[in-house]
Amino acid sequence: MFAAERRQLILEMVRANGAVSLRELARVVQTSEVTVRRDVRALEAEGLLDRRHGGAVLPGGFTRESGFPQKSHLATAEKTAIADLAAGFVDEGEAVVVGAGTTTQELARRLARVPGLTVVTNSLLVAQALAHANRVEVVMTGGTLRGSNYALVGSGAEQSLQGLRVSRAFLSGSGLTAERGLSTSNMLSASVDRALVQAAAEVVVLADHTKLGTDTMFQTVPTDVITRLVTDEPPGHDDRALTELQALADQGVQISVAGPGAGAGGEGGGPGRPGRLGPPPRAGEDGLPLPGPRRNHPHGPQLRSAVPLAEQQPGRVADLAPRRR
Repeated sequence: MFAAERRQLILEMVRANGAVSLRELARVVQTSEVTVRRDVRALEAEGLLDRRHGGAVLPGGFTRESGFPQKSHLATAEKTAIADLAAGFVDEGEAVVVGAGTTTQELARRLARVPGLTVVTNSLLVAQALAHANRVEVVMTGGTLRGSNYALVGSGAEQSLQGLRVSRAFLSGSGLTAERGLSTSNMLSASVDRALVQAAAEVVVLADHTKLGTDTMFQTVPTDVITRLVTDEPPGHDDRALTELQALADQGVQISVAGPGAGAGGEGGGPGRPGRLGPPPRAGEDGLPLPGPRRNHPHGPQLRSAVPLAEQQPGRVADLAPRRR
């Protein structure tokens, strides 16, 4: 690992946890404490952190990433609607991975009612939501606890996901754009999310409209790997979110827009089963859809919706489709 990469990782660990010991930093970046101490001195000289006996801490006045207490009070109604709709994509007996986040925590509460389900997660909050669910098996990754969002990160979490195969992954993040896909502001979280994606045949992103058009530091899921976006209905005046939704649809992402009562059903899906926009996923040898790009389908939808998002019925799948070229 180059010095610049090592120092970036050290800085991200301190930002995520507030204070980290030199021993822990050396273990994560896989170098000696002498080298880490030298890196910490260099970062302190740039004003990015403060040294303390045996460790490093956030500098005075440095704004850290919003943690769970702050995020849990943002867009609560939207997250509830998104979780209601997303839960309809999960069948009895499936195996899925669920990443960390307040929206995925809401999803986990609904997945507790799906019998025979296996959920792999790096989130303590997701695991807690499923802890007392009957006939739901919870598999936790290893890793180092990231206190700001109660998630397990690091090489231990990533290694525990190697060789895993599940039907789909449900992920959230800090921002979503058609250009870069899903992103987050923390390097360690991004790395684990990428490992979760590698284990899944389909990738479902849960993101409320406030995250649409927002681009943060570390990419987790490129747009061409995202199978479906489950979001809420943007306000009519939010041109950025509306434009981003259409751009995502143009790139082949299936868009499901949640509203009040979204869990009641969706277009073409029957009760509790939202309809699917676009062509069915490609089948692999094991019967599961294959991950990766789903572009240029010859029989995909070619007409854009004639109904603005603001006028669509709540809980229905948005009729967004690629524009004709």
